[in-house]
Amino acid sequence: MGKAIRTKKWSRRLKVLAAALLTVGCLQVPAYAAGNDGQTIRVAMFANLGSTYKSTTPLITLESTGQWSIQSESGENVSLPAGQVRFSADGFRVKVLETADFKAASAAAKLLQATADKPLLFTTSLNGNTIYQLYTGNYATEALAGQAVTRVQKVAAAQLAGQKPAVTGSKRLSAGTYGSIQEAEAAQANLLSAGVSSVYPVLQLSGVSQAYAVWVGEASTDAELTALKNSVEAKAPGVSLSPVNNNAGLIIRQDAGLSTDALKTAPHYTIAGTGSKALVQGNGNGIKVVERSQRTYRGDMEISIVSGDLALVNVVPLEQYLYSVVGAEVYSSWPAEALKVQAVAARSYALQQGERFKIANVVDTTLSQAYNGIGSENDKVTSAVDATAGEVVKSGGKIIEAVFSSNAGGQTAHPSEVWNGGAGVFTNVVSSGDTSAQAGLHTWYHVLLGTGVSGYIREDNIKELTTKTNAGLAKVTVTAQNTNVRAVPLIQSTVEPVAKMNPGNEAVVLAKVAQSNDYAWVRGPFTSAQLVKSLQGKTTASVPASISTLEVTKRGPSGRALEVTANGQAMTVKYADTYRSALGGLPSTLFDIAGTGSYTVLGADGKTASKTGSNGASVLSSSGAGTSSGNALVVMSGDGQARAVTQGQTFTFIGQGNGHGLGLSQWGAKGMADEGYDYQAILKHYYQNATIVKE
Repeated sequence: MGKAIRTKKWSRRLKVLAAALLTVGCLQVPAYAAGNDGQTIRVAMFANLGSTYKSTTPLITLESTGQWSIQSESGENVSLPAGQVRFSADGFRVKVLETADFKAASAAAKLLQATADKPLLFTTSLNGNTIYQLYTGNYATEALAGQAVTRVQKVAAAQLAGQKPAVTGSKRLSAGTYGSIQEAEAAQANLLSAGVSSVYPVLQLSGVSQAYAVWVGEASTDAELTALKNSVEAKAPGVSLSPVNNNAGLIIRQDAGLSTDALKTAPHYTIAGTGSKALVQGNGNGIKVVERSQRTYRGDMEISIVSGDLALVNVVPLEQYLYSVVGAEVYSSWPAEALKVQAVAARSYALQQGERFKIANVVDTTLSQAYNGIGSENDKVTSAVDATAGEVVKSGGKIIEAVFSSNAGGQTAHPSEVWNGGAGVFTNVVSSGDTSAQAGLHTWYHVLLGTGVSGYIREDNIKELTTKTNAGLAKVTVTAQNTNVRAVPLIQSTVEPVAKMNPGNEAVVLAKVAQSNDYAWVRGPFTSAQLVKSLQGKTTASVPASISTLEVTKRGPSGRALEVTANGQAMTVKYADTYRSALGGLPSTLFDIAGTGSYTVLGADGKTASKTGSNGASVLSSSGAGTSSGNALVVMSGDGQARAVTQGQTFTFIGQGNGHGLGLSQWGAKGMADEGYDYQAILKHYYQNATIVKE
């Protein structure tokens, strides 16, 4: 049936490492990793794919315990020692400094680290002396590198000792090709001893008869290259030089930039030429990617140049990829059936992607599926993946794109509420298990202070009083000094509290709500200015200069917002799900909007009228009776719900669910598993008209 995702074949089979793997002190990957059904998946970590995906880095630092290797497309297998190895892309750079003083070079590098001109520090031997070479870059063009010269010179002035930074490029001369690294290094040494600088051994990557070459120079123009040729021929008569002409290769250098505090070196490979690609082969202990939060991954790492930037793709067996994905997407403490649900959905999603990301099938972020390497694996998750090995969700004979979200808020979305599509495999179904997301969480009191400020206090900081307002609302005080009153029912360490209360201070209880979670949440309050800024560029309609009213005027089958109106004008968006980002980053589009500066009254004649808050002391009940002190108006509905209306309009969003809500609800699956449903029944509930098939 469905084709396996496979890597493009390398020109030769990967060679087995001759040396025994070093295991003392290694990160030990569990034995189940040895299992492999032949399917592999390509996961992009860094790549410049334009609007499809863009995550770039000037350096890639890989680390492994034990011996590992680099495999070229021509079949050459270069053994690497345990430890770190770095990669960069060839191109325009600024050569900042060349010195025998490591402290001077590292001090300049440390200053540049805090700027946009990122440093690269190398070490080499020249005339028998150890030299440190500091660069910045890369830069997309020679002109941009030229602009960087002035910046770099200013930042690193104290360490330059009269040297002037200069632009370097990728125009080089070849001084011959060789069958081994030893021959190439001998040829390099001969040129260096003749006084020729910028000489490097190179691992040639494709279309060559010999694996290694020696390249000379780093010219940025043809004129510089010609001058270089004349200079080298004068210093080393008889040497045969020819332009490199975009040959694909790995320029081998020694990196000295791993630490600015003490000299620490590592092999450094600069990838040069069009279509350059190399495979770093793991050894079973995993490969750490320092620039990806120091996470360690199974499989191999393919490094290439895409759109002028470094690209890193993890080539990993599909089932091992799922060990990490399932562990990153859901809690390993969940019931086994819920973990199996996620395993089958994640496998189906991955297999359905094809070559969506050109050089890869998926990426390692939630744009595809969360993928954090070995660190998110767990024995329970591994068992769930293994128990469902090869199983996918199909409809009409094809694997479906089994999308999922964290929590559907009690109702999954209809496609029309997300991407304007029709029903089918994805449709609106009840997701009662979503409430499992708030089990065991604290209750929060929504309170109104005497100053007119409203906010939330957690139940364990509250003491209820026996007195009530004239309208029958409860009163509370707090149990500790300087108790924070939060903007939403959630502790947010990066958000300042809206007020503080002390024992003896009284507040009126407007409501009791669950702590904000994936099922039920509160966001805001947002000012008019904040929402105007957030809406800019996300709507097809013009955004008003200020917003006095904001309401949901059209909803879809599950109750999600299809149209939001500001000041009576529809803020139309291309896809309804865009309202999540357009309105300040809301968890879902299943929400209501409460404006603090106004309220609506339904008259006996059936007509509505908008009223604004004032400095009055009134508390309106369903009968219109009762008063209270304070700087706000409290409005009560017929069912006893209360809210404060204050001066100055802000908008609070009260909603349910987390994510687009289409397809599988992860918390809903957990809730159904708690009730005893098996994974196949859960999958068929969320993916209608679908079957579970073992490929």
